[in-house]
Amino acid sequence: MSEHEAPRIHGHCDPRFTTVRAAFEENFRSRGELGAAVSVSVDGRRVVDLWGGWADAARTRPWEQDTVVNVWSTTKGPVALCAHILADRGLLDLDAPVTAYWPEFAAAGKEKVLVRHLLSHRAGLSGLREPHSFEDLCDWELTTTRLAATEPWWEPGSRSGYHALTYGFLVGEVVRRVSGLLPGAFLEREVTGPLGIEFTIGLPEKDAGRAAELVHPRAADAGTPASFGQLPPAALAALANPLVGAAHAGTPQWRAAEIPAANGHGTARAVAALYGILAGRGTYDGHRILSQEAAERVREGQGSCRDLVLGAGFEHETEIGLGLWLSGANGSYGPNPRAFGHDGFGGSCGLADPEAGVSLGYVMNGMGPRIADDPRKTALVDALYSVV
Repeated sequence: MSEHEAPRIHGHCDPRFTTVRAAFEENFRSRGELGAAVSVSVDGRRVVDLWGGWADAARTRPWEQDTVVNVWSTTKGPVALCAHILADRGLLDLDAPVTAYWPEFAAAGKEKVLVRHLLSHRAGLSGLREPHSFEDLCDWELTTTRLAATEPWWEPGSRSGYHALTYGFLVGEVVRRVSGLLPGAFLEREVTGPLGIEFTIGLPEKDAGRAAELVHPRAADAGTPASFGQLPPAALAALANPLVGAAHAGTPQWRAAEIPAANGHGTARAVAALYGILAGRGTYDGHRILSQEAAERVREGQGSCRDLVLGAGFEHETEIGLGLWLSGANGSYGPNPRAFGHDGFGGSCGLADPEAGVSLGYVMNGMGPRIADDPRKTALVDALYSVV
């Protein structure tokens, strides 16, 4: 097969959703797809489960049904789910100050930062002020200690500014203080283990052989130091301190670390299942994970604004709920403005639409240059909603 020939697509697609299959195939023909998978459930029933392409840049390993891949910030949805499970059980108060659970966090004027500010990217801690290396990022205790000591970039609670890497440490440390477990272990104990969902934060060595290789975006200006030089300090801290990319994500250090904002690994089915808990108003496959009230709280908007980190990349103001982005005027997760989800750097996506009963998971290894709304993901979402 030549490099430009569309690969064979494997899996299942209900006849009603052939538009999704057509869009998935077109991603390979005209949108630069290397290897990918997409899964869609409607009212808890899987109606699309497709995969194809290559799991490596050399095109020697076909993408298989059980291929897993790093999904970057699509990981943030499952991390938020951990916090909401604890809140649903009365163990975590989203309106309490973070210091109620993490006393050291009070340093540098952060006494009034609330747990909901962490979940909604409104804590003013988009990144650290002091240089923080990749090796530092892989050290949980060092990273959380530095976050507890640092000063916010803006008044907490006033605006959202995307916490690209710090989100997982901030929410994750609260999860750890309350439950005694890091978010990866908590998610496995409470959700993925009992439900058989193939999703992990980090990647166990036993699964390394079926992990797809991430390939850098082709765009020459994607994440270059020159482009970062134009960013305001809060955005620069969020996106470039440290600067991590596809080359880091394939290393043993990355896979062994707990970086809950960015190093989740899974299949498209797993992403669709995790976001399906929210689309199912707290239930999945007959199991109740959250009460209906708690599932609804996840998309409780915290105020729309031009995001202080990502604002220039969106035509409209955006709004983050308590852990996930609302579809809103951008239509990032379909035409229902109250649908919600999360994208991952390079293209991946998890989507939940409780009104339509729809969840979607899309994963890939050929990274595009965008943090959100990759054209391949947008094509799949548009195709889905053309028939839902």
